[in-house]
Amino acid sequence: VQLQASGGGLVQTGDSLRVSCAASGRASSNYDMGWFRQFPGKGREFVAAITRSGFTTYYADDVKDRFTIARDNAKNTVYLQMNRLTPEDTAVYYCAARSRIRTIVDPLYDYWGQGTLVTVSS
Repeated sequence: VQLQASGGGLVQTGDSLRVSCAASGRASSNYDMGWFRQFPGKGREFVAAITRSGFTTYYADDVKDRFTIARDNAKNTVYLQMNRLTPEDTAVYYCAARSRIRTIVDPLYDYWGQGTLVTVSS
């Protein structure tokens, strides 16, 4: 599967933004999906995950009240709706996929997209 993230951009504090991840090569319904982010000069960290059915989601503590992960398997696309953004959310956001069945909290993913930059100005 190939993953293409899009929708990043420059927003202001308090704004909302939705980033998307389009899967190709194989139906996204075969994969659990996740979003990660990487801050400048730091490692990648988990943001949110959703099971292949879409029935179960899981979030990092610092985003769970502001971000929502969702998917549309008919469109082979996963979304991350980000609300009440702050400069601390500035990062490159990556989508990821895995075909193996794991618990939703497991941070291991097999396939990665190229990332989309989200910049939040103060």
